[in-house]
Amino acid sequence: MERTLIKDLPSKIGETVKLKGWLQTLRDQKSMQFLILRDNTGLAQVAHWKKGNPELAEMISGIGTESALTLTGKVVENEIVKLGGIEIQLETLTIENNAELPLPFEPFAETLPDMDYRQDWRYLDLRRERNRLIFEIQTTLEHAMREYFVEHGFIEMHSPKIMGTPSEGGAEVFHIDYFERDAFLAQSPQFFKQMAQAAGFEKVFEIGPVFRADPSFTSRHMTEFTGIDYEISWIDSHEDVMAFCENWLAHTYKVVKEKHGEQIKDTFDVEIEVPKTPFPRLTMSEAYAILKEMNYKLPPEKKGDLDPGAERALGEYVKEKYGNDFVFVKDWPATVRAFYHMRHADQPLLTMSFDLIGKGLELTTGAQREHRYEVLKAQAIEKGLDTDLLQGYLDYFRYGCPPHGGLGLGLNRLLMVMLNLPSIRDAVYLFRGPNRLEP
Repeated sequence: MERTLIKDLPSKIGETVKLKGWLQTLRDQKSMQFLILRDNTGLAQVAHWKKGNPELAEMISGIGTESALTLTGKVVENEIVKLGGIEIQLETLTIENNAELPLPFEPFAETLPDMDYRQDWRYLDLRRERNRLIFEIQTTLEHAMREYFVEHGFIEMHSPKIMGTPSEGGAEVFHIDYFERDAFLAQSPQFFKQMAQAAGFEKVFEIGPVFRADPSFTSRHMTEFTGIDYEISWIDSHEDVMAFCENWLAHTYKVVKEKHGEQIKDTFDVEIEVPKTPFPRLTMSEAYAILKEMNYKLPPEKKGDLDPGAERALGEYVKEKYGNDFVFVKDWPATVRAFYHMRHADQPLLTMSFDLIGKGLELTTGAQREHRYEVLKAQAIEKGLDTDLLQGYLDYFRYGCPPHGGLGLGLNRLLMVMLNLPSIRDAVYLFRGPNRLEP
């Protein structure tokens, strides 16, 4: 007998079916036993009369909550049953794996332990419908992104994550022993995306792990996350990179809304809004003027940069003025940007770069890259970098490399923003931070 999913029970009235799932609740009464069985499609009530099979009744009495079960029974209509007016009259039952009691915590209790404790028992926490839905949405989101890339002529790449030199100039890297030499975990596929431009691929994207040795303990930082990167050749400026980004994200939101909009509203009380394009754009100087009008003062160490409070303030300003959750802040000072960001020809102290802020949270950093060998090398020296260590990267630009640009976006941050999640720990299957390497 093939398995029947709980969502399909209304079409099986009068039939004997096989169900597989978890015991969410057991009500063991004097003459009756009621099992609430859960699979990934819903809940079903299973009824058993004790007198009909005392041995089976005794076995049921010993089943722990959250045990994995296989059972068969006849599907009948019962108006009293709150779960769709359908009941299963139990015939056979197999305990595939009996859960030990007590559980570390009850996944479906009204009150749950704090997140850090639940992270220790993440597989139990993930059994909750809310959490599973997050990763169903992630699957749709990622597929929509990949679909848009492919439809627009992009090539998917998978770059190595073990590197001989740091990918972002040496900051926040994890050092590893690599046989008899030093190596590093990749902070981004940046150098390899640019190599693809020198190779003539023109449009590339990658979805893969990113590692940052960042000792931050905030609700938005992780030491390992999923990065979504793309790079485009033959651009005229960073405006081309932003234009692709906003249309790509609008497509992604549209697909997610169509497939999961009602579930998201019911579960997270969030109305998915497909963002209007083009997104508002602010230069860094305009952003600073707005912050000044709002009486927001940046800390001195953030000169030329934005801190989380400034991002939130700009997000609120743009939402009120333009009705959009997204804003590009562009033309950042060279002092706070990577050496490979191109400078404005008429304003050499400013880069042709941008950040994308979504609902007050930074989602991406992007730029037109410097593709001229001598200029790139000079900018690396200006930043105090060792050009001997960078020579393999610099060589990409010696034999004909087109103007190009791109960005990197954190998949988990985007999920966090899209669903209004309180912490990025909700938006990642297994969290990695300075104090967490398990499970």
